[in-house]
This record gives sequence, C-alpha cells and structure tokens, in this order.
Amino acid sequence: MDIFSAAVMLFLIMDPLGNLPIFASILRHIDPKKRRTVLIRELCFALIIMLGFLYAGEAILSFLNLRSESVSIAGGIILFLIAIRMIFPQPGGVVGLAAGEEPFIVPMAIPLMAGPSILASLILLAHTDSSRMADWTIALVSAWAVSAIILMFYKPFTRMLGEKGLTAVERLMGMVLVMISVQMFLDGISNYLKTAG
Repeated sequence: MDIFSAAVMLFLIMDPLGNLPIFASILRHIDPKKRRTVLIRELCFALIIMLGFLYAGEAILSFLNLRSESVSIAGGIILFLIAIRMIFPQPGGVVGLAAGEEPFIVPMAIPLMAGPSILASLILLAHTDSSRMADWTIALVSAWAVSAIILMFYKPFTRMLGEKGLTAVERLMGMVLVMISVQMFLDGISNYLKTAG
C-alpha cells in the first residue's frame, strides 16, 4: 500500500462528513467564543492519540494486558451511549455536560475522531510493515489535516440546516451511530471468541 492509498483509507475511516453533524451538535452547547478553540484542541488530541497508537499501540495494549478487541468493545459502548443521547436529547446535549461546559478528549477526540476502527487500522499498518513508519505517519497526518479542515467548516453546515434541520440530522445520525456502535461491539465479541477458541 502506498502513502496515498493509506491516507485515503484512513480518511474514509475517520469519516469527517459523518461526524460533522455530531460535532456541530456538541459545539452548539459551548460558548460561541470558545468553540473554535475547543474544536482545534480536540482535533490535536485526536492526532496525538492516533500517532501514539501508530508508534506504540501494540506495546500499550501488551503493557496493559489488553487485546485489540477491548478497544472495539469499549468504543462501541461509548458510541452507543452518545447515540442514545442524540436520539433522546437531555439537558446538556449529546455529552451530558452542563451549559457552557467543554468536552475534554471524550467524545470528540475519542471515539468520534480517533475511534476503535482507526486505532486498530493504525496498529495493523505498523504491524504489517514497521520499516515504513515515516510513510504511515505522512498518510495519517494528511488524512487528519483534510478531516480537520472539513470539521472546521461546521458553521456553514449549521447555518444551512438551521436549528430544526440540525436536530433532525442529529437524531438520524443517532440512529446510524446506534447501528455502528452495536456492530463495533459485536465485532469485538466475535473476534475475542474466535481467538479465545
């Protein structure tokens, strides 16, 4: 796999277009003056976490005596809880924060941007050909940069849809996220049972 192919694959897994309405939903509960700062901070956290998993993912999982299936199952549970809040809104929005309170790492950096799929893919890339770490780093940073640019333009998206439109998209994305989270959970269980057996 060349750098371009790896970057395209990682970009598709990050799914910035799918995350756009979720990010907009989370950010609209934050003080408008802080939104861009929070978004940039969470995107940077996501990049640091992804680079960490690219270079030390296998070592981290081994040190903590965790299996890659654990990442998938835990991510599925977190996404499921977020999805339920999107479908059935509560005070504090998707992440259940008090008005004006900022999300920190969860859920924007993890698992929305740096989800179980992307982390598992990075571990797999590093494991497949550890001699090409520079290529994988370029691919990851390129995919992250394009995703970050798309997510930075959440405001025009919000204006285009309006309040009711955003609520409708939020609930629709909640339904999709429920299915994705259940699939992540089932994949994790399935892989665990295969390797355990």
